Amino acid sequence: MTTQTTNMSTQEVANRFNELAQQGKYDVIQSELFSEAAISTEPEDSAFESVQGLSKIQEKAKAWQESTEQMHNGYCSQPLVAGNYFTVSMGMDVTIKEQGRMKMDEIAVYEVKEGKIVSEQFFYHTEDQG
Repeated sequence: MTTQTTNMSTQEVANRFNELAQQGKYDVIQSELFSEAAISTEPEDSAFESVQGLSKIQEKAKAWQESTEQMHNGYCSQPLVAGNYFTVSMGMDVTIKEQGRMKMDEIAVYEVKEGKIVSEQFFYHTEDQG
């Protein structure tokens, strides 16, 4: 007997992403929903570089966590799905080590192929909170 696995649809991936994001489980999102060859694209003026590969994406996330002194507040909106893409609005009020407190609002766009996130791209605005 052969077992056939079915890939999650973009909507199903987006729903699972949202479920985990509401719990703050971004590490689980990466390990469960991302392709091993996924690409993460940052804006040109970002302190973080664009990377390819799940291990590099996880390293970037770890560097972000290590640079965070205190998370004051954060949110992630319900996903909006169109074809193989979904987007969410995210934001946070955070204190970064050696930089101070800032507010960040962003749009994240995710592409899904064969039931996995193959790319993420971020567009954001930051504002110093003093």
